[in-house]
Amino acid sequence: MTDTPATSLVPADELGAFCAALLQQGGLAAEHARTTADVFVWAARRGIDSHGIARVPAYLELLAKGIANAAPDLRFTSTTPAAAVLDADRAPGPVALSAAADEAVRRARGTGIASVGVRGTVHTGAIGYYVSRIAEQGLVGLGFVAGMPNMGYTGVKGAAVATSPLAVAVPARDHAPLLLDMATATVALGRIKQARANGTPLPPGAAATADGTPTTDPELAVMPLPLGGAKGSGMSLAFEVLTSVLVGAPIFAAFHSDDPQGRRHRQNALLIAVDPAAFGSADAFVADVDATLGTLKGLPVADGADGVYYPGERSAALAEQRGASGIPVAPKVRRELTESAARLGVEVPTSLR
Repeated sequence: MTDTPATSLVPADELGAFCAALLQQGGLAAEHARTTADVFVWAARRGIDSHGIARVPAYLELLAKGIANAAPDLRFTSTTPAAAVLDADRAPGPVALSAAADEAVRRARGTGIASVGVRGTVHTGAIGYYVSRIAEQGLVGLGFVAGMPNMGYTGVKGAAVATSPLAVAVPARDHAPLLLDMATATVALGRIKQARANGTPLPPGAAATADGTPTTDPELAVMPLPLGGAKGSGMSLAFEVLTSVLVGAPIFAAFHSDDPQGRRHRQNALLIAVDPAAFGSADAFVADVDATLGTLKGLPVADGADGVYYPGERSAALAEQRGASGIPVAPKVRRELTESAARLGVEVPTSLR
């Protein structure tokens, strides 16, 4: 990522405290505001700008409009030790999924594998954060999310399914954790907006017009196309069944029905924690993960490649770099944050003025 001269570099702790203050003034309880800000800063440190601090103004709007519940009543229900459902009561995603990740870890300590479904949250944010939260406890984390249909489906005219992401985090000992975090779309919606703002064409087969016609023109593109065609759209549909349908809150069928409430914004998720100790030795597991990653890193580098990397390696290195030098805040994001601060009466850090 290339930072322009006008971009501000802000210490991660300072930026997190500022974002938390904004969210608290926007209505969230202090603990929930801090949790949500932590997710944004985590993404920003890793270069996932579409889910970073640029999301703060949008979350403030969700709270102001009542789409996100500023004071949710989070409730876990369970009929078996290895599974639970969290009724999120329209809580912001970072609040609901952080709680679900911690509950999955707690249960997996006793059962070996545990899953927590999340019903009725609002914008989950960077799903890689939650599986990483699980991996930080020495467990393997898996996550799936389903949301509002905004992506094409092979053979369907117009938007049909959601750009549903999946993420897997695997702890290691000497390496940064393996972190696979991907959507079922070829490009994110944010990438389309960015291309429109920059006036740059989109890759072929990445986006489509409202009726589903593929286009590289960002001015005409309104939705992403599924990754790998039928493979990506099939994965999205499967994630809808594994999350929304599993927790009794279908989105896809309701969205495409005649019920206006079917288009009310919401998301569902499923987080799974796997304790390596239940399969043998936890120490041997992380050692073998290290060996696997080390073997990959030792393979011959292809002509023209700058190295061999495993999922999450480069973003972890960037996070370390930005943790030391500061997180870049682009002029547009800085302006939106400072405007929000002025409206809410929050002091702006010196590094952002």
